[in-house]
Amino acid sequence: MSISERWRTFTSAPHRVMFFGGALQTLAAMLWWLAEMVTRYGLIGHPVDWPILPAAAHSYLMIYVLFPFFMFGFLMTTFPRWMGGKEIPARRYVPAFVLLLLGAASFYVGLFTGRSLLILATFFTLAGWGVALNALLRVLLDTSNPDKRHPKIIFIALCMGWCGVAAYAISLLNDSAAWLHFAVQGGLWLFLLPVFASVAHRMIPFFTSTSLQDPLVPRPFWAWWVMLAGSVMHGALQLANAPDWLWLCDAPLAVAALYLTYVWGLRRNLHNPMLGVLHIGFAWLGVAMLLFAAQSLALFISHGAVHIWGLAPLHALTIGFFATLLIGMSTRVTLGHSGMPIQADAVIKLMFAGIQLAAILRVLADMLPAQIGIGLYLAAAVVWLLCFTPWVLRYLPFCLKSRAG
Repeated sequence: MSISERWRTFTSAPHRVMFFGGALQTLAAMLWWLAEMVTRYGLIGHPVDWPILPAAAHSYLMIYVLFPFFMFGFLMTTFPRWMGGKEIPARRYVPAFVLLLLGAASFYVGLFTGRSLLILATFFTLAGWGVALNALLRVLLDTSNPDKRHPKIIFIALCMGWCGVAAYAISLLNDSAAWLHFAVQGGLWLFLLPVFASVAHRMIPFFTSTSLQDPLVPRPFWAWWVMLAGSVMHGALQLANAPDWLWLCDAPLAVAALYLTYVWGLRRNLHNPMLGVLHIGFAWLGVAMLLFAAQSLALFISHGAVHIWGLAPLHALTIGFFATLLIGMSTRVTLGHSGMPIQADAVIKLMFAGIQLAAILRVLADMLPAQIGIGLYLAAAVVWLLCFTPWVLRYLPFCLKSRAG
């Protein structure tokens, strides 16, 4: 196959190019973070003097570099199907992919060369994100489906993600902690959680109904609205530096998520690994928000004197919920659109289980004494790489091959 033919195959669908970029990020982002941790703790070499705080770089890479590739690949595929529209042409998603990939690559290089390239990288990302938003907006505007609730909310959340990247760029330009705080908290609560919660609310009942041949899988909208409102309120309280009041929104959010976990039938779907991993991933949302609520309530009762669990609730959310749904959804899409059976063999099952182990290790790292926690930090990063490396090696070639059959 010639290079031009390979390029046509590679760019023949949005999920191919975007998942390709996202797959690379699952390894690159964690390899950099693991290198930062082993040098910081003196296990190998000496601490590196990065141009920005390592935590700020880690937050940006995970929130605005890794997840968006998968999101845009998934949504550019499903938006037309959800609303009965035409497929998005390559001329709209390929430029977005190129700019996003250029932004990601430039950011890594900038970590070793200086702040100027980091700033340029954010502008590449903003441009690519804007092109991707335009492609999705065209579908929203050009279709007449009467029910566009999920697509509209997701589009608004993606716009908030673009604002988060812009805030991060401003923080790099003027070294502003306030803009960085907005970029991180806005990215988590106004962008990532609303997108993941909305996709889960739309797709998990559909996949469950199809798998069980049961048309009566409920999709209560009140629970979705509670999750969205709770996420926005959590973000607002974080931006207002009021962590002791987060329980007011986190507790209802946890109740709504756990209710959906129950009515969607977590236990009865575990027999099907491709479906079960989605239910397990969603169950992490309820667990994470319970941890957030308990942490905030402890601050409220003690008037800020008692700080428990550190970043444990955050990583229950980001690894347990976000990463599990990411690998579950992207595996389904990759297999389905490549003409392969949507089935999980032993290797896939081990990868699914490994992500759960990585989440548990990272949560425990903040709950246990520091002497143990450091080892668990490193172990969680290693387990992540041990899971995603075979996943990338297994599924990346599907982005470059023609559909089977």
